[in-house]
Amino acid sequence: MIIDHPLLGPRDAAEFVYLGDAALIDRPDWQADDAMEQFHSYGYLRDNPAGQHQELWYHEQGDRSWLVVTRNTVTHEITAVELARDVARKRGRGK
Repeated sequence: MIIDHPLLGPRDAAEFVYLGDAALIDRPDWQADDAMEQFHSYGYLRDNPAGQHQELWYHEQGDRSWLVVTRNTVTHEITAVELARDVARKRGRGK
């Protein structure tokens, strides 16, 4: 599988480490009244969708960047690749 890195261009997926659902960018507020429940869900509960899914990938054997890869989990077709920092900024995180 080839991942088209936004800065470095096409790279083999073997250079990356898959880290799971991109929802991990949205870390819960540790000061919330229900923080314990939120962190339990954040740490242990994951969707396993068939179809379009946003995933976190880490470019371990390259520039060490974090990417959000939008991939079809059935066909493995990649439709978008963005830097995770840009996705976090769009979501209002990591200002």
